[in-house]
Amino acid sequence: MEKLNVSVVTEFILMGITDHPELQAPLFGLFLIIYLISLVGNLGMIILTMVDSRLQTPMYFFLRHLAITDLGYSTAVGPKMLVNFVVDKNTISFNLCAIQLAFFLVFIVNELFILSAMSYDRYVAICKPLLYTVIMSKRLCWLLVVIPYLYCTFVSLLVTIKIFTLSFCGYNVIRHFYCDSLPLLTLLCSNTQEVELIILILAAFDLISSLLVILVSYLLILIAILRMNSAEGRRKAFSTCGSHLTVVIIFYGTLIFMYVQPQSSHSFDTDKVASIFYTLIIPVLNPLIYSLRNKDVKCALQRTVNNLLKLFSLCFHKM
Repeated sequence: MEKLNVSVVTEFILMGITDHPELQAPLFGLFLIIYLISLVGNLGMIILTMVDSRLQTPMYFFLRHLAITDLGYSTAVGPKMLVNFVVDKNTISFNLCAIQLAFFLVFIVNELFILSAMSYDRYVAICKPLLYTVIMSKRLCWLLVVIPYLYCTFVSLLVTIKIFTLSFCGYNVIRHFYCDSLPLLTLLCSNTQEVELIILILAAFDLISSLLVILVSYLLILIAILRMNSAEGRRKAFSTCGSHLTVVIIFYGTLIFMYVQPQSSHSFDTDKVASIFYTLIIPVLNPLIYSLRNKDVKCALQRTVNNLLKLFSLCFHKM
């Protein structure tokens, strides 16, 4: 049964990160720095894995798409959040809110499947090294990326259209700093059981299926490592998986904390902190983890910088 007092909503008011005016300027500076680091780090990773000939392998192909998804969902949230720190009225239009939700869902869900594809790649590299180039063909790599993108686009459009075609009440204050599905559901006057069920089923499928691939892959990797006779071989195998495993633990740990805890233990402030972590902090950590822990990436960065310096030097001498 639908609630009464339905009115046309043309814009939403975002509560933002804090309601303390004295914190607006410091938080704007902090999150601007965080977003710029994320932007430079992920763009750098994308460019580096495209231009360096030694990084043209399946592992770095998936790493490039991980950087694209990180850049995608942080950009869906970050710029609007930064603008809201410096404007008097913290609002977002109806259409822009729908667009923000759609893009955020595409990239945040896609990250789950990119991480699971990367775990499968590490499984093949360690457990079937002689068949690695045959199994991880260019065709398979593209399939493991394109299919999740198409699926995530379908999920995003389904959820967004379902929410924004329902009736909103006159109350239009979103208890968040961006348009997320759960805060938006509380503003609906229509019966939300169908859309809530859709979100629950899709979220459970996405989380469980991607996590299952990761757990099975790492279980097989662990068995293979324990069977190795060489200590050096074990060290190299752990080193190969270290960066990816770190990223998986941080990302899934944050999502599980955010969405799997009982409803009674949820609080507005802790949910905001968790949201800040996986929308802004994780996109900064991922390129740092892979650049600091990965010798190939560090060498590729050094070669690229040296080449750029030589190019600038050559241009300067010709002037």
